[in-house]
Amino acid sequence: MDMRLSGKVAVVTGASKGIGLAVVRTLLDEGAKVAAVSRKSTPELDALAGPDLLHVPADLMHPDAPAQIVARAAEAFGGLDVLVNNAGGPPPGVTLPRTSFLDAGEQDWYAVFELNLFAVVRMVRAALPHLLERRGAIVNVSSTNARQPSPINVDYCAAKAGLTNLTKVLAEEFGPQGVRVNTVSPGPVRTPWWTDPGGVADIIAERAGTDRDTVMDSAVPQMMGLTIGRLVDPQEVADAVVLLASPRSAGTMGADVVVDGGMLKSI
Repeated sequence: MDMRLSGKVAVVTGASKGIGLAVVRTLLDEGAKVAAVSRKSTPELDALAGPDLLHVPADLMHPDAPAQIVARAAEAFGGLDVLVNNAGGPPPGVTLPRTSFLDAGEQDWYAVFELNLFAVVRMVRAALPHLLERRGAIVNVSSTNARQPSPINVDYCAAKAGLTNLTKVLAEEFGPQGVRVNTVSPGPVRTPWWTDPGGVADIIAERAGTDRDTVMDSAVPQMMGLTIGRLVDPQEVADAVVLLASPRSAGTMGADVVVDGGMLKSI
């Protein structure tokens, strides 16, 4: 299926690995021009280098970063059609998962909200003039934790719930003006957040007295009730993101597309 993204300009945050990297790769395959945002590049992102890819090194925790990112993308490619707010998870200095609500201090809450919600607010503010002009699209990457509260990720859950709510509000206000706004909510995805040394898999393995491979291959899928029996692949999330970014989804507005391997059981 032609996604009708050829020549479109996209900004993707959290673009150097995991879901963001898969989104960048897929958009490039569809003929889009991509400004890939991350604190630093990776060999995997460098491998995609070409005239249609611009790496924008930026720290989204800095209030001025979003405006600078959008300006660079618009200058390099002549405008902006798609904003993918993918950056999220634990910011520098914060370790997730926790063991209790009491583990998160006030500064932890501020940091988690800064990256997972307030940075998105700033990105949207910066991008909206371009998106309104070109009747573009916003895709916010939220989480099933926005719907499924968890005491081990309480601050993250609250921030993602705010992001999902924000998406609905933006869709209601700017949809009539031609900007489509939707959310993709992944469940547990096999990304570096899980697989890196010291990542979630290692943390859970230490607490459970087992090894990281057992955690990812069987313990977590069973514990979280994943119907497919495995963690979700980043590409499976990227496919949903790119579909929502595409004019093929012109009738989809304010939706929350869940890609969670069957984790959420409620209607």
